Amino acid sequence: MSNSDHMANPPSSSLPGMTMPSHATDAPSPDAPLHVLVLDDDPLLLEVMHEMLTACGPHTVVLESDARRALQHFDHAMPDVLICDLMLPEMDGIEFLQAAAAQGYQGKVILISALEDGVREAAGELARALGLQVVGSFRKPLGQNQLRAALAC
Repeated sequence: MSNSDHMANPPSSSLPGMTMPSHATDAPSPDAPLHVLVLDDDPLLLEVMHEMLTACGPHTVVLESDARRALQHFDHAMPDVLICDLMLPEMDGIEFLQAAAAQGYQGKVILISALEDGVREAAGELARALGLQVVGSFRKPLGQNQLRAALAC
């Protein structure tokens, strides 16, 4: 496993078997791997997203199933890219995006959801109104080519 894939055990309330990498502290140079935070409550989707992101480049990937814990990552290092499901328990994707904007998040946002197109488009517009840089809004499952285009990798 490379250093960018180095993982530590998540809190016990995280998904069993899910892992988290160490965090970068500085903004990446253009050649540096992206710091990507994936927020989804589906453990299989998190695993697939990790594999797809790894295939796209040597990115540092943080997998999170809980929106409140995902926000805590912003205290350590803001991700360059946030991939966020809209339907989450306790704090939904819209509430999460509002909180991310309030914390000054300025990276790229990729929205994913099984919800119909109109709901995803409305969520994207709301996120843009909050000042977030939405680079894609996709129906689950997100395809490798869609991911590559949104990341421009």
